[in-house]
Amino acid sequence: MRTIDLDSLEIFRTVVSEGGVIRAAGKLNRVQSNVTTRIRQLEERLGHRLFLRQGRSLALAPAGRKLLPYADRLLRLAEEAESELRSEVPAGTFRLGSLESTAGSRLPPVLSRYHKLYPGVVVELVSGTTGALLKRLEAFEVEAAFVSQPFSAAGFESLAVFEEELVLITARSVASVTRPGDLAGATLIAFAQGCSYRRLLEQWLGKGGVLPSRSLEFSSYQAMIACVAAGTGFAIVPLSVLKALRATADVRQHALPERVRANRTHLVWRGTPSVALARLIEMLDKR
Repeated sequence: MRTIDLDSLEIFRTVVSEGGVIRAAGKLNRVQSNVTTRIRQLEERLGHRLFLRQGRSLALAPAGRKLLPYADRLLRLAEEAESELRSEVPAGTFRLGSLESTAGSRLPPVLSRYHKLYPGVVVELVSGTTGALLKRLEAFEVEAAFVSQPFSAAGFESLAVFEEELVLITARSVASVTRPGDLAGATLIAFAQGCSYRRLLEQWLGKGGVLPSRSLEFSSYQAMIACVAAGTGFAIVPLSVLKALRATADVRQHALPERVRANRTHLVWRGTPSVALARLIEMLDKR
């Protein structure tokens, strides 16, 4: 059975990135009719419309949204295969997922060194919670991701890379927190569901019979820490983040039990690593 050719996938992806056939034709150095024909042939091959027309522009149809991550992955694999056969030095785009905390406090020196060693690699960093990043891995939207315990990743490979100390933070006016009951009636400030640190904190609170009076969700540690400092509630954060943001004096830190406090960040991936990922794994494994 005839399979989809990479050339058609490249045309499809370019139409998506350029937002239309005319701009895609210009970028690909093709005539507009050729691009239109190739897209139509691809739709006939798949039996689904890939685009919907919205005025003068095109929008992805449901089938197009489903095809796009596979097109990205197949084209990336083709690029990696060609690069690996030509040279052992990695090159091309490397999509990497990371926790917000890891991206801000741990990765700058790692990625700086990686760039010096492999300047031909363009690292595209995507941040999110552990749950969101694992979903991106399953959908082949990233090649690997830095996630935190606890996580379940059946079928994935993993490498423990960073040790983190988690601390409970409150406003400086809060004198002491030694047990979950001390937080009864207070507001939990956290990332959205899917955050491993939040899960650990909620489990600790639950064992003490405590439920937060309400939860406020933020997308950055800067906002979370500012909200805690203002007296709105409490949060759990890696100590490395507090130090990186120079916020240790803005909030009060409270020690958590060892089972909650000690945490590890893992790099996870699936299948055989690409050349770019393999070099990152080697670099992290030698730290």
